[in-house]
Amino acid sequence: MSTDSRGVVSQFDFEELANQLMEQGLEASPADLHGCLSGLLASGASHEAEAGIDGLVQALDLDLHGELAEQVMALYVATAQCLDNDEYDFYPLLLDDSADIVSRTSALAGWCRSFLAGYTQGSTGAGRQLNVLPGDSSEILRDLAAIAEADLEELAEDEEAEKSYAELTEYIRFAALNAYADNALLRQEENQDSA
Repeated sequence: MSTDSRGVVSQFDFEELANQLMEQGLEASPADLHGCLSGLLASGASHEAEAGIDGLVQALDLDLHGELAEQVMALYVATAQCLDNDEYDFYPLLLDDSADIVSRTSALAGWCRSFLAGYTQGSTGAGRQLNVLPGDSSEILRDLAAIAEADLEELAEDEEAEKSYAELTEYIRFAALNAYADNALLRQEENQDSA
């Protein structure tokens, strides 16, 4: 368990997941995993734990096993629950504030890239076309693509960079919630049409 910068206790520890990824010889970060899982869910993928593992294999070419696979399945289910409730308690899994701004911004950019990969995989798997997205999802995906291209060389350890990072983190949090809500509404409409 760890406590994030908002004082929220999480059962998923970034460093522990990072160590497990290294032990399995994988270069992905926990932010990449969570971004992809969040993108899968936002696209309308099944909430079943195995769907998260399958999505990671397809979207990021990550083959997880053992305790790490179990942790990631639990993370997927927990993420689905956070996206699905009305409390807005979904938060991206990122480095805590003790890490330097360049590392945190790099993880944030990786989260966004992986969200896009997961969203694309989930949409493709559901037979949806990415050029016809529900609600604000097109704009959200464009914004996440821009954040994914963050220029790390221009970053300085200052108050302005910290403020920008906090704003971007909050933006991606609500972007994921909104993309999830857009697709939930679309699925509801599709179910009504087929009934």
